[in-house]
Amino acid sequence: MKTFDIAVIGGDGIGPEVTAEELKVLDAAADVYGFKLNYHQYPFGSEHYFKTGEIFPEKAFEEVKGLDAILLGAIGDPRAPVGLIEYGIIAKMRFELDLYVNLRPIKVFDERLCPLKGKKAEDIDMVYIRENTEGAYVGAHGFTHKGQPNEVATQVLVYTRAGVERAIRYAFELARTRNKKKKVTLIDKANAMRSHDLWTRTFAEVAREYPDISTDHAYVDAACMWMIKNPEWFDVAVTTNMFGDILTDLGAVLQGGLGIAASANIHPGKKALFEPIHGSAPKYAGMNTASPVAAIMAGSMMLEYLGLTEAAHAVEGTVVSLLRAGRIKGVNSGLHKCNEVGDMVATEIKAAVAGAKG
Repeated sequence: MKTFDIAVIGGDGIGPEVTAEELKVLDAAADVYGFKLNYHQYPFGSEHYFKTGEIFPEKAFEEVKGLDAILLGAIGDPRAPVGLIEYGIIAKMRFELDLYVNLRPIKVFDERLCPLKGKKAEDIDMVYIRENTEGAYVGAHGFTHKGQPNEVATQVLVYTRAGVERAIRYAFELARTRNKKKKVTLIDKANAMRSHDLWTRTFAEVAREYPDISTDHAYVDAACMWMIKNPEWFDVAVTTNMFGDILTDLGAVLQGGLGIAASANIHPGKKALFEPIHGSAPKYAGMNTASPVAAIMAGSMMLEYLGLTEAAHAVEGTVVSLLRAGRIKGVNSGLHKCNEVGDMVATEIKAAVAGAKG
């Protein structure tokens, strides 16, 4: 039996609740498809920080580095200094594990959840490759005359040829395997941010190695417009860290909201972290009303990464089926009890296989 060791960081707010339902579904898939997931639970998050002063101790971080994959619930608490816990946990893992691909699929599973008039499920099926370790989020910032009327704040965008190229190359490789469109769109702002010329030139050079893949280009403001007006144009899109952060939240709305959208942070062949892209929503914490669908979808992405393709497709397919049948009414908080959705998906996975055998 294949066995995998998984780090689990529930984190803040609704994070522990949705993660518990994610694990419930993963355990159901493991029972049905014959593998085992050993969970290594870590308490890190804002509450742990308030109690102990610890954010992510190096000893624990070394343990996590040795495991097969990482599941994260959510990080963020308004009582903590802005960015302290986020940089201490999620950014620490992204940067120190060099998780340079942020993979965010944007796919409509149920047309009634999509806010766009006249668009069908097949019109919205794209995936974003967000470069995940460079750009505006490297922490190169500073203040001069802080707190004074003439204060100056600076933030440096950092791009390297190697960092840009590996993200772009991943996008082209993905386009070869995804579907029949085989198209990669570069999204930048090179007309105003001249450092993005590195992206433009690198994209053109890499594209020459993939003559079977068509290419497109959009400035980020135009891309926002096209995602709403013509989402069917997109297949694989590759972009900078900051632009990817923003554009994929727009994409989540097309899917039906943050409660359905999942992501992976990957260093191909080495390490990966999976998370729902919603926040910690502290006002809903402990109420058992948050939707765990995005977390469950993140779990499905982890199964795919681990090579458990049949189980991954079963988890995603079960959620899609329940949404389209109206048994999962939606992904907004309060439509279902959080554990009700986890129970529903786990039960359905087991029932589907039992029915096929019976």
